[in-house]
Amino acid sequence: MIKCPESLFHSRFARRVFPTPQALSKERAEGRKKTKLGRSCGTIMEKKFKVGVLGGTGMVGQRFVQLLAAHPWFETAAIAASPQSAGRPYAEVVEGRWLLDGAVPDSARDLVLRDVSDVKGMADRVDFLFSAVNMPVDEVRKLEEDYARAETPVVSNNSAHRWTPDVPMIIPEINPTHAEVIKAQRHRLGTSNGFIAVKPNCSIQSYVPALAAWRDLEPLEVVAATYQAISGAGKNFDTWPEMRGNVIPFIGGEEEKSEREPLKVLGRLRDGEIVPADGPRITCQCLRVPVLYGHTAAVLVRFGREPASVDELIALLRDFRGVPQELGLPSAPKQFIHYLEAEDRPQPALDVQCEGGMAISIGRLRRDPLFGWKFVGLSHNTRRGAAGGAVLCAELLASRGYLTKK
Repeated sequence: MIKCPESLFHSRFARRVFPTPQALSKERAEGRKKTKLGRSCGTIMEKKFKVGVLGGTGMVGQRFVQLLAAHPWFETAAIAASPQSAGRPYAEVVEGRWLLDGAVPDSARDLVLRDVSDVKGMADRVDFLFSAVNMPVDEVRKLEEDYARAETPVVSNNSAHRWTPDVPMIIPEINPTHAEVIKAQRHRLGTSNGFIAVKPNCSIQSYVPALAAWRDLEPLEVVAATYQAISGAGKNFDTWPEMRGNVIPFIGGEEEKSEREPLKVLGRLRDGEIVPADGPRITCQCLRVPVLYGHTAAVLVRFGREPASVDELIALLRDFRGVPQELGLPSAPKQFIHYLEAEDRPQPALDVQCEGGMAISIGRLRRDPLFGWKFVGLSHNTRRGAAGGAVLCAELLASRGYLTKK
């Protein structure tokens, strides 16, 4: 049985020894990394990338700043926010608005915020950007393309470009080859370096990894209900006290994202675009619940090829690995999917921080008398589901040579 021991509940960056470029090069020389990704990994991290954060004062932006403070490959070089915040030190702007545990990182405290619309000013200071801006979708779409056209790659947490056909929407363990569409995107944008990559909605992280692990069993239909933490709305209980003891049975736009985005993640490349998969058919209800971190999903799934047993399904979950695990990318969990056998797990209070919040916890897998099979999934919505997932995506893109120093 694979467990999430207490020692894994702490920050990955505080406890883990990361592979250095020299170590990766040694592995390559010894023949242990024979893929194209492995060859890239050993050559590009001689010094840290200078990284910018767009929308660095909101909860997801704060999480980016926190994760970058201890990152072995990336360092925060610039932060941008609204015109009202521009020109002031980061610590001053987030004073009284810092929503995360721990203090504002020293590496960001004195950085003077820039206006998010100052494309040239930001682009001149960084090698690439993370985007967590809170703006209307059309404005986000234009802003991110403006940065890409300024030859500054954007790894975005926003939804604005998730359905742009030549923009990869990546869960690194599941669809790393979708990065290959960047070549076509650069051709469309007229860039040699700039591009946009996005991560999918936080809600789907709790069940799509299981569907990917079971893909050979041909999942046909999925019924899911997600129970989503308030931090997914950028709030905590101090800023949203009305959520104490409450459930809201509606989250704007979440159900459409939860039903459609898995199909792009599971899709294929064709003629310079990502074509969504034909299935499985997914229907979803999304509820906001009084939990700070962790999106839980209760899921029913019907397969085209009936599993031999529950043990077969569990083995497929536990054996599922991706490129991040093969390369030992800094933010990657050692075990992508943890199966918990206790009948009352997973729980956000006990399991959301599994492997620094970057692992997926699955439990309660059993037959369903009406639909086939059912299970419960849990993921950390601001780590794996938001900033942490975007950082892992950037690590993947760096390892493949899509991110380069200016």
